Amino acid sequence: MIQTLPTPSLAWCLFLDVDGTLIELTDSPLEAFADQELKVLLGLVAEQLGGALALVSGRSIQYLDALFKPLRLPAVGLHGVARRSASGVMHGASIINAELDRVRLAVNALVEAFPGTSVEDKGQTIAVHFRMAPHHESRVREALAAIAKPMSTHLRIQEGNMVLELMPRGFNKGAAIEMFMQEPPFAGRRPVFVGDDLTDQGGFQAVEAQGGISIAVGDRVRAQFRAEDPTAVRSWLQGFAA
Repeated sequence: MIQTLPTPSLAWCLFLDVDGTLIELTDSPLEAFADQELKVLLGLVAEQLGGALALVSGRSIQYLDALFKPLRLPAVGLHGVARRSASGVMHGASIINAELDRVRLAVNALVEAFPGTSVEDKGQTIAVHFRMAPHHESRVREALAAIAKPMSTHLRIQEGNMVLELMPRGFNKGAAIEMFMQEPPFAGRRPVFVGDDLTDQGGFQAVEAQGGISIAVGDRVRAQFRAEDPTAVRSWLQGFAA
């Protein structure tokens, strides 16, 4: 893996994961915080790229808007289940997965059975976090797999960093990035995706397939380039804003 990050170009378009990429991971997903300096930086970079910057996250788009307020950037939420184009049009957000309603009680019971775990219900996906209770990981995996098995034709388990997430099949970050690449202001630019987790691998593959650049943050996943941490990512982004 090449360590030196590529020199920023205004001919690119940027796709940025959030947790672990732009901001440090926290013990609880509710503790995430975007400081004013980061918001100003993202606004400047988006302006320099003519709006060709999108957040690509497992968070909901509503959460991203609240986190980065007053910015309202093009965004992918829930690992691709929801997407907002640069023109503000929402895609996929109207999907209602009845299968998730059937598993909510079971997932809540799972979390109660394993102290230190927590559930993050995002509406169209349900995540179980075990960062505070890593010793429960194997049992949480087994229990969640058993819950999902009867609905396996409609649901899948998305693995992340100390989190497992039940979500509808047919959606991922890579497919969402491909859709952006067919629309202005992203079309015709070289795509760059920056992410830190297993959930970002589809995004890496999508940009690489289009001659773009993949950048991993930390050492959890592999990509063409690597940034050490979110601080290094911010420093690199300054090159676009300059």
